[in-house]
Amino acid sequence: MTGGFIAKGHRRGRHAAHRLRHLRQAQRLPRHAAAAHSSESASRAISDMTAPPEPPIRLTPAVACSPDTDVAVLWHIAYHVPELRKWLVANPKADAPLLELVSQRGGPGVRQALEILFESMEA
Repeated sequence: MTGGFIAKGHRRGRHAAHRLRHLRQAQRLPRHAAAAHSSESASRAISDMTAPPEPPIRLTPAVACSPDTDVAVLWHIAYHVPELRKWLVANPKADAPLLELVSQRGGPGVRQALEILFESMEA
């Protein structure tokens, strides 16, 4: 019984050794130009990852209402910074789903900001 178990383990070991040998051989094959280019761009991406990150954005009312602010930052403010939500209402890039979230989440001055927005749309 144990002899069968050892034989199976031995076969698995040979199979793994064969795969490892095959992988080593694949590494020795000459690279095509496309593969070399891909490798070069991959190493460039890795070196970019080792560079220090950009400093974080300081979230202010000006950032919250600026049309130049990335939409992902606006969503971050809507989810995580209640005191700046009222300023999102003044941002021309704030679409209906973002304003709906701001309305649902609330925060200081949000109701008043939305009332002002709706009044300006009626006029």
